[in-house]
Amino acid sequence: MVTNFALWAQGILDKFRALDFLGPLALRLYLAPVFWMAGTKKLADMDSTIAWFGNPDWGLGLPFPALMAWMAALTEAGGAILLLLGLGVRWISLPLMITMVVAAVTVHLQNGWLAIAEGSGFFASDRTAGAIERLDKAKEVLRENANYEWITENGSLVILNNGIEFATTYFIMLLVLFFIGAGKYFSFDYYIKNWFDGKK
Repeated sequence: MVTNFALWAQGILDKFRALDFLGPLALRLYLAPVFWMAGTKKLADMDSTIAWFGNPDWGLGLPFPALMAWMAALTEAGGAILLLLGLGVRWISLPLMITMVVAAVTVHLQNGWLAIAEGSGFFASDRTAGAIERLDKAKEVLRENANYEWITENGSLVILNNGIEFATTYFIMLLVLFFIGAGKYFSFDYYIKNWFDGKK
């Protein structure tokens, strides 16, 4: 009986293989606007981007800031287009992953894990607890001196902690795309591979 159930369950899962293109498609469609916004924001003011990459006092203090800034901006903006098209997805995933590692180490690591500050929980720290204390005070001031309902009508007030959470999440999503590729049907990679396979 256990064997029959296992065979039935496996049969159900096998039928869903026809939809396995949805996983990589969803990852690509999620990541494309993330990297497009990051890359085009840098490209819109490259002088400021280069200054931020190079300045050790209020920026990242990276060597060769002009080269690094252009590489990051073009990788992100160009990578967004390639992810959207499903073209060279496994190849572009590598430099995008490197970009996420650099961002995590140089910008976010010092702030811990959390992207948004929380006062308690496994990833909370003295830094995030202090941020929540300040947030509570800010809310109190706004309730007393402003239209708090109007201010929060479209969402809650939060304090950005800017930890490694998002960079790590994007890295993992790119890692999955590196191993499984762009997926079937909705990617140029799929049709290019089929064309080359047909030429053999």
